[in-house]
Amino acid sequence: MDFSTSQIIILLLIGLMAGALSGFVGVGGGIIIVPAMIYFVHMNQMQAQGISLALLMLPVGALGVMNYYKAGHIQFSYVLLLALGFIVGSYFGSKYAMRVPEHKIKFIFSLLMLYAAVQMLWKSGAKWLSEFY
Repeated sequence: MDFSTSQIIILLLIGLMAGALSGFVGVGGGIIIVPAMIYFVHMNQMQAQGISLALLMLPVGALGVMNYYKAGHIQFSYVLLLALGFIVGSYFGSKYAMRVPEHKIKFIFSLLMLYAAVQMLWKSGAKWLSEFY
């Protein structure tokens, strides 16, 4: 697959942010990559989930990745670019986390989860409610 320069930068930045947050507060895969792939790369939910699982495939998601791949929801070129950013981000995120008090990390982690939850509830809830009207 051919990427534009902006697509490469977006994928590397998503990987970098997910990796940094993974190293910093222990999250990154689903909570960062899935919403970012949906909103910034314009993938559907299944593609974003498949790519997130493929990124984290070894050792945790091999069987799940197989199912998403068979259904055509994984583009490994995206996975490789995200992984590159994720590796770099995770290194620097964990280095920084060692210098931050635990209560601040917990606060940041809870804000990230709350933000992701509100975004998903708002957008999916609005769509779900529109089915009734």
